[in-house]
Amino acid sequence: MNIELLLETSYDQVAERAKFTHFLPLMAERFARQHLATLARVEGKADAGVPIVLFLSVRNAGRSQMALGWFNLVVDGRAIGWSGGSEPSSHINPSVVEAMQEVGSYIEGEFPKPWTDEILRAADVVVTMGCGDACPTLPRTRYEDWQFDDPAGLGGEAVRAIRDAIGERVRGLVARLELPVA
Repeated sequence: MNIELLLETSYDQVAERAKFTHFLPLMAERFARQHLATLARVEGKADAGVPIVLFLSVRNAGRSQMALGWFNLVVDGRAIGWSGGSEPSSHINPSVVEAMQEVGSYIEGEFPKPWTDEILRAADVVVTMGCGDACPTLPRTRYEDWQFDDPAGLGGEAVRAIRDAIGERVRGLVARLELPVA
């Protein structure tokens, strides 16, 4: 694997949709790091020993980002969470960022990302959220499809209601994963 090429490709993928360009190198580095981790896991060269859960939506700007924020808050490092979109937005919905901050989840450092075949193959659980046929499926992968309204264009109370419902679903998923005690 040519690391330089992977970083360039990651930069290009993030840059084509980025609304804010000041942090492109950092976002590209984070996306490339995730890609490398998935490649290592898929090729059997690394295993974190913890489950990987992937949250997918179309824009990766609302529901999947809230689910990832809740997941990271609840698992406290005992599992790995990723998110992605079939048509990633240029930025995360600001109402979603604000609503998640209210519950102690700080997702402002996240950004909408595309998913890759490697990311899908590395995941133990894939949670789809409103992407229908655009969400891929692989054999021998556990899937859950969660139906929630898209928070795009909604006001604070409606976003909070979606946030809280997603939080309940995430807590249920984490309980079913039977994660090791921290």
